[in-house]
Amino acid sequence: MRPLWLCWALWVLPLAGPGTALTGEQLLGSLLQQLQLSEAPDRADMEELVIPAHVRAQYVTLLQRSHGDRSRGKRFSQSFREVAGRFLASEASTHLLVFGMEQRLPPNSELVQAVLRLFQEPVPKATLHRHGRLSPRSARARVTVEWLRVRDDGSNRTSLIDSRLVSVHESGWKVFDVTEAVNFWQQLSRPRQPLLLQVSVQREHPGPLASGAHKLVRFASQGAPAGLGEPQLELHTLDLGDYGAQGDCDPEAPVTEGTRCCRQEMYIDLQGMKWADNWVLEPPGFLAYECVGTCQQPPEALAFKWPFLGPRQCIASETASLPMIVSIKEGGRTRPQVVSLPNMRVQKCSCASDGALVPRGLQP
Repeated sequence: MRPLWLCWALWVLPLAGPGTALTGEQLLGSLLQQLQLSEAPDRADMEELVIPAHVRAQYVTLLQRSHGDRSRGKRFSQSFREVAGRFLASEASTHLLVFGMEQRLPPNSELVQAVLRLFQEPVPKATLHRHGRLSPRSARARVTVEWLRVRDDGSNRTSLIDSRLVSVHESGWKVFDVTEAVNFWQQLSRPRQPLLLQVSVQREHPGPLASGAHKLVRFASQGAPAGLGEPQLELHTLDLGDYGAQGDCDPEAPVTEGTRCCRQEMYIDLQGMKWADNWVLEPPGFLAYECVGTCQQPPEALAFKWPFLGPRQCIASETASLPMIVSIKEGGRTRPQVVSLPNMRVQKCSCASDGALVPRGLQP
């Protein structure tokens, strides 16, 4: 019989099973348990469901916090590339940005962060004067960045990536974290397909009395030839050949019986799961990773001394949560809600004996 603390450790790390990977059924079970539901809602409940600004902001905050946790400690020994983009089309307050990504991410590298930089042009004083006196609160607009995926059948879907408030009284570079968008592009797009980002500028608060200040927000190169201030995409990556502390598998080497315990990329495509398509509004998928490979076993004398310890196995020793926006039905109406599922992304793999982590210095 396992000690109680061991059983607890196995329960809180659902990804820690040796040689197992996160499945759609496990993800569904975790989501149902988190929301205390017995089954996923019907598709009909999600028709024409609009995600309010405060829900989007809450989701983006959790998303950025998750990026910060994953990139902490990886700022050293990283390379930097800058990709110039252009506005492909604009309609009202929505703009489509395109970035050519071919050979922009070096092989055998890990994306640490992707940053979108847009230059906000100053509003002429005469234009501001025509709009009357704008208070600091009414002079703000919300800029939202979404990743646009074009499916094989010609249809498309947008996924919320980042959102922030800007003031019409300010100008200069505005920065958005689009790491998740580049991750999606890597997993779901063809190699030569460009990265498409949809940028929308909206009122901070909806309603008939809301300010029209959002119409004054313009970014450089909108409807103009490319030049100074054009959109920029900064790609920060780690060379896994030089940065040996990652514990990630070599992406160019197949996993065999002789592979040491390491973390392997595994993408969970939520759009390919029927239950998620009926329920999950964001994200369309995520990088979960999995632990693969073998661990060095203790000598027989040690195994004889501690017979209650099983074989050492490659498991997830550190995990991160996954933020989501799902539809919730309450009192006959459906509304979007942000949830955070714990232990959905593998951060680090280690060797352990039957769930008991081996101290770092004793690992091979």
